[in-house]
Amino acid sequence: MTVPTLYVNFDPFPVLETERMILKQLDDQQVDMLFELRSDPETMRYVNRPLVKTREEAEQHLQLITSKIEANEGINWGLYLRDQPDKAIGVMGHYRIHVEHFRSEVGYMVLRSYWGHGLVTEALAALLRYGFETMQLHSTEAIIDPANIASARVLEKNGFVKEAHYIENEFFEGAFIDSMVYSLLKSRWRAQPPR
Repeated sequence: MTVPTLYVNFDPFPVLETERMILKQLDDQQVDMLFELRSDPETMRYVNRPLVKTREEAEQHLQLITSKIEANEGINWGLYLRDQPDKAIGVMGHYRIHVEHFRSEVGYMVLRSYWGHGLVTEALAALLRYGFETMQLHSTEAIIDPANIASARVLEKNGFVKEAHYIENEFFEGAFIDSMVYSLLKSRWRAQPPR
């Protein structure tokens, strides 16, 4: 068996394109978008993290994203509409990479005003192409709240299958909550119709 080589080098930062979007690196001009995204209780409903309360916390979150990219530990793209190339509408990435397993965990969030337009599904297809073709991942996963039906649909449209439903495996804000794991193997991704 040929041992694969995982390519994890984000310098220069890879720019991805879809029919309606450009996925590129976030810069300091997007702190307000991150604040809006992570301070909105509805957007954060299924994300088990505290709400961002100040612009400084949003800046710290951007610094965390940037430091993971610089260390080649994870990568997040800003999602930009082609007709609004200076204002990000969300974030998506292989934000956790398990190099030893050739596996990543993907995550995504978009501003509420852009929900329901298929943008996340479209951007995720580009992200997966980069992960499987350029990075040479063997598999990727997403961990979601079982109540997040919209996110499950996005994953399923991109070929993910549900692998596990963990019962009360996390404790957040005084309650035990469930989580579901979806995954996608490179072989399954390759067998799908062209995207």
